[in-house]
Amino acid sequence: MHQLTLTQLQQGLANGDFTATDIAEHYLSRIEAHDPQLNSFITITADQALAQAKAADEARAKGEAGPLNGLPIAHKDMFCTQGVKTTSASRMLDNFVPPYSATAVERLQQAGMVMLGKTNMDEFAMGSSNTTSFYGAVKNPWQPDCVPGGSSGGSAAAVAARLTPAATGSDTGGSIRQPAALTGITGLKPTYGRISRWGMIALASSMDQAGPMATTAEDCALLLNALAGHDNKDSTSATQAAEDYTQGLQQPISGLRIGVPEEFFPETLSSGVANPVRAALSLLEEQGAVLVPISLPCLAWVVPTYTALVAAEACSNLSRFDGVRFGHQCDNPKDIEDLFTRSRSEGFGANVKERILLGNSMLSVENYQRYYVKAQQVRRLISQALTEALQEVDLIAGPTTPDVAFGFDDKQDPVSMNLSDTFTIGANLAGLPAISFPVGFEQGLPVGAQLIGGAFKEAQLLQVVHQYQQATQWHQETPKLGAAQ
Repeated sequence: MHQLTLTQLQQGLANGDFTATDIAEHYLSRIEAHDPQLNSFITITADQALAQAKAADEARAKGEAGPLNGLPIAHKDMFCTQGVKTTSASRMLDNFVPPYSATAVERLQQAGMVMLGKTNMDEFAMGSSNTTSFYGAVKNPWQPDCVPGGSSGGSAAAVAARLTPAATGSDTGGSIRQPAALTGITGLKPTYGRISRWGMIALASSMDQAGPMATTAEDCALLLNALAGHDNKDSTSATQAAEDYTQGLQQPISGLRIGVPEEFFPETLSSGVANPVRAALSLLEEQGAVLVPISLPCLAWVVPTYTALVAAEACSNLSRFDGVRFGHQCDNPKDIEDLFTRSRSEGFGANVKERILLGNSMLSVENYQRYYVKAQQVRRLISQALTEALQEVDLIAGPTTPDVAFGFDDKQDPVSMNLSDTFTIGANLAGLPAISFPVGFEQGLPVGAQLIGGAFKEAQLLQVVHQYQQATQWHQETPKLGAAQ
């Protein structure tokens, strides 16, 4: 059953091949058997999942089933879930149980989905390796001595190992696409504002974007149908109407112009990544797409620009965690200053503290104009360059990451970590949609390709990847751990 896609499970439920309870029990047993080796979940909501599955079966029997009735989902642990601990993988929120659910969670629940649990992540979504979690590192199901990527590494690992058919993630600089690439699944970052941010624990509010993670583009389209749409509770929510993202998946891609920036294929890019990506582009060309060489010199600016802006926004967003109203509070504080100092020192991990210090420096009187304002100006230039390029071509293509999954002892310094997101950050700075999908393997580890589209062109991205996946089997490959019963 766990080898079935979300779409196939939906069809099986409609045919009466199995029940929502059967599915929930199957996945919960897989989580129990295999997750101790991966650490992809922080909280497993078995009782709630079985109750929701039972309710889904009853609704189907009455003819009242929602569009995603009875299908399992796991949520990254920075989406607030009413009555269920939500930690953002930090000691600071180890005791936090929200009295409300994020809009994304609510919409999937209203569509009938069954929550299996909350997935592990980098603390407060800061990282590209999923090694900074207070609850321990997540392991890549393809090679357990390698990272799954971050910050949505728990969601990616759980989907890749078939512990859940789908999961939610968040993407601020590549945190859906990078782990999707490193674990061999499909991950979509929609246009900024396409999915409500309300109820998501913020990292950088001007870039954070929720999105679906699954084995196929078709499954991501199915989830996006439920997730997309305006939300009055989120002032940054897009007012543009959502669409049926599954409707155009079968349309041919003949005549589609795909820009291939030379900057996405530098001399330093390993052949083990470059060759599978180029082969994928060649297949799209055989299917009728037109490959157009382009240049985007602005990509050289994305990492320093992102580093400055994310640190500034993160330190502002994290200032609310002070040990007073909720979250970790130190023992026996002497006074209010001691309460703030020790609660934050004990509650935050090293990586988060570094970002807070850097962010406060960026926003200081001495550096505000020199770094923060300058980074905003460069961000505008990057956004303008990408938008102009997408007026000449329909999509922009290249590798998702410069390398395949790396070992736990590699790239642990902040500079190397940020460089892991070199190819993904631009879409976040410009607020554009982008998708990662598997295109091959290098030394037993998945390789991902990325497509970037124009604003609100998610349907086109999903269509292209679906057509590619109809002609290939990379998305069907399963790690040995995940294939076991």
